Amino acid sequence: AIAMSLIENEMPVNKVARLLGEHPNRIWRIFNYWIELAYQKDDVSQVTQLGFDETSRRKGHSYITVAVDLEERRVIHVVKGKNAGTIKEIQGYLSDKGVPAQQITQASIDLSPAFISGIAEYFPKADITFDRFHVVKLLNEAMDTVRKQERQEHDQLKGHKYTFLKNKLSKKKQSELSELITLYPTLGEAYRLKILFNDLWAMPNKKSATGFINQWFDEVEKSKIQPFMKFAKTVKAHLSGILNFVETKITNAILESINNKIQ
Repeated sequence: AIAMSLIENEMPVNKVARLLGEHPNRIWRIFNYWIELAYQKDDVSQVTQLGFDETSRRKGHSYITVAVDLEERRVIHVVKGKNAGTIKEIQGYLSDKGVPAQQITQASIDLSPAFISGIAEYFPKADITFDRFHVVKLLNEAMDTVRKQERQEHDQLKGHKYTFLKNKLSKKKQSELSELITLYPTLGEAYRLKILFNDLWAMPNKKSATGFINQWFDEVEKSKIQPFMKFAKTVKAHLSGILNFVETKITNAILESINNKIQ
């Protein structure tokens, strides 16, 4: 009981073993016994909304895919890999538990083509939602690419990566930002597009969001800023899932917290 309590509070197994004066393998046996028992008894009969995300399970490129019940905010299954086959394995697990694929009506994922095809094939009734976190990550990458391009010609931009990425800045950084976007018009326009895009998440419904994003696409086209034109192309290709997020506000942000614990 003590061992499981310590592990539940995120203490590594080897440290638990040292603390209790036991061999790590014995702690692992205890751990695996109780986890297997809990897995068998776990009730997933009411799940309808799933979040999927991949994370590395060790250094290098060794990945796992985590499936979370978004309503209960808890992990329900984990499998090795990060492709469409992992979605199939998760669907198989749920099926063995008596949950038909048709019961899953919402799936929140990143923009991975493998996940998209996996959801379409193995959870055909699920509406796909692309989580805000992953879209904003791509937006920030576009912003940073513009900064890097301008940095090649302007030394004053050295050390200002996070000036253009952070949402909260000190008064000093706010002053520096105002000066930089005035001095460098391309950078200023890119920053304006970045800030404007984030208004999308506050749209009250899908109709408003559709009108807003189409106007934003026009602004990007006028700007001719290539990193933002590339980002806009990605958004267009995944627009239905992004608009689903605006409409439902279903987020798999809990997965980011879980992934941090896994690390």
